[in-house]
Amino acid sequence: MSGSPQLKPVSNVPAKGEIDERIRMAIHAAEDKKAIDIVVLDLREIASFTDYFVITSGSNERQVQAISDGVAETLKKAGTAAARVEGYKTAEWILLDYGDFVIHVFDDKARKFYDLERLWRDSKRVELPAELAEDGNSSLRIDS
Repeated sequence: MSGSPQLKPVSNVPAKGEIDERIRMAIHAAEDKKAIDIVVLDLREIASFTDYFVITSGSNERQVQAISDGVAETLKKAGTAAARVEGYKTAEWILLDYGDFVIHVFDDKARKFYDLERLWRDSKRVELPAELAEDGNSSLRIDS
């Protein structure tokens, strides 16, 4: 079989600098609701329960719920429904679980308290593509 071509395994993992289209859609939906300080963490090398965290904030209960609603509605229309949603009523920290990625929508106080970016500091922070980073996100960043 020396004449047979060597086949390489095919991976569905996004290449470096690329993020899954569903995550892009979630980020756009969050930005449409004026989400604050969107961060994407790549957990593939350190966690087995999910591949990515998308972390963002809203300035009040209604905005946190609106961001969550916008993300859930956008992804559902695209054929991806959340497996689980937690924390919606209190809206301090809403978790939308999509299996291979999890969206965390916090109010400002809860985000600072739970500090997932510090807790998961061994993860890789995903550089957002220019078209996502430019959509007003930088002007709404939280200064730590």
